[in-house]
Amino acid sequence: MHKLSYFVANSWAPFSHRRVYTVLSVDSTARLIAGVPAGDALPFTALVASLAPPYLLLFVLHTSRGEGAEGRYQSPALSLEEFQDFIGRFCSFLGGDARFDIWAYSVEERATIVWDRHDQIFAYGPIGRYQERLNALGFEVGDPSIPVPHQHHYREEFDVDAKALLVSLPWMYSVLGPEDEQ
Repeated sequence: MHKLSYFVANSWAPFSHRRVYTVLSVDSTARLIAGVPAGDALPFTALVASLAPPYLLLFVLHTSRGEGAEGRYQSPALSLEEFQDFIGRFCSFLGGDARFDIWAYSVEERATIVWDRHDQIFAYGPIGRYQERLNALGFEVGDPSIPVPHQHHYREEFDVDAKALLVSLPWMYSVLGPEDEQ
């Protein structure tokens, strides 16, 4: 399943990123932007695992289908094993539904990796390390942009997983901020 479709040849078709990334500097802060091919959790998992634990996750629910309140759900500190177990349990949902963004933050390294609803990764911190990890996964430098127009998919078949995710950890809840609104 796919998070996005794009308009091509007078109809909507599934969209999948190529294995590409770019590095940009915004206000003197470098960030890596990568496409996530076919909603594969491996690039996100590999980048987060390249950072020192503990990790804090932020699950930003933009579009609820009844599983819980739209808002920000912050996890307690997680070990590498706990993070990998979480991703392993929910990888199909995370890769196939666009109702959310998920952030991972390394407390020790003060580095952030975001997997967003457009199947893009935004990574802040040790850019060179991220490039090495992505290159090892077959990525190359390129344009990870998304097509315009496109549509997001919020899939009924993932409603059970969405509910399970919201009770899988003792999340701290807060309302969406203006920057979170979709």
